[in-house]
Amino acid sequence: MNKKASQGFTLIEIAIVLVIIGLLLGGVLKGQELITSARVRNLISQQDGIKAAFFGFQDRYRALPGDYANASANIKCPAVCLNGDGNGQISATGAGGAGATTHEDLLVWTHLTSAGFLNGAYNMVAADTTAADTNSPKNPYSVYLSLSYDSTWGITGNTISKHNLKTGAQIPIEILAEVDRKVDDGQPFGGAFQFSAYQGNAAAAPTVGGATACSYTAGGTTPGTGIATDVWAVTGGQTNCGASSLF
Repeated sequence: MNKKASQGFTLIEIAIVLVIIGLLLGGVLKGQELITSARVRNLISQQDGIKAAFFGFQDRYRALPGDYANASANIKCPAVCLNGDGNGQISATGAGGAGATTHEDLLVWTHLTSAGFLNGAYNMVAADTTAADTNSPKNPYSVYLSLSYDSTWGITGNTISKHNLKTGAQIPIEILAEVDRKVDDGQPFGGAFQFSAYQGNAAAAPTVGGATACSYTAGGTTPGTGIATDVWAVTGGQTNCGASSLF
């Protein structure tokens, strides 16, 4: 009577399976890394393109886009070309005046695109008071960008106004942290690229103050007081973050 030999996996077969699993996992992780890198490059490219357009406009017209008081005479807009008040600030609370708008933070995109410095076809009209698809561009996460003179950047309670380009909210924390490392100092409250609580059309404003927020202070003090010890909270996995590039 013949006995059937017991069947099972050999060490070689097990090793082959483990190698295949390792390759699959490695491919998934590498693919995720490539996606993250592409998103970082996309965000940097968008910011750099807008900043180049800003300075190009300023060089040609000797004025700031959105704030330009003679835009109606020198720029061909899709419809009526609104003017800024010409006070040197791209503001949402401008003084207005004859033919001018108080919402220069929206008008900036019409001036930049109509003058040929930025791709797109934005057309702010006098009745516009908030960002919309017709007057403002969005980041890759569908939140409107903002270029204005205000204090919605940096530490909580900041009262210093500067011209700044906001990335818009809803950006994953790991993307912003990597952008900061590539273009600035890697600190959320230092340098020319800093955290921003700008909400735009996001469901909620980005926050600081804990490991699951956008940033926290490694030294345990209030965010924004340590500067050098403040870090992007990359381990928290927050998906609603934003930042500003200061001019």
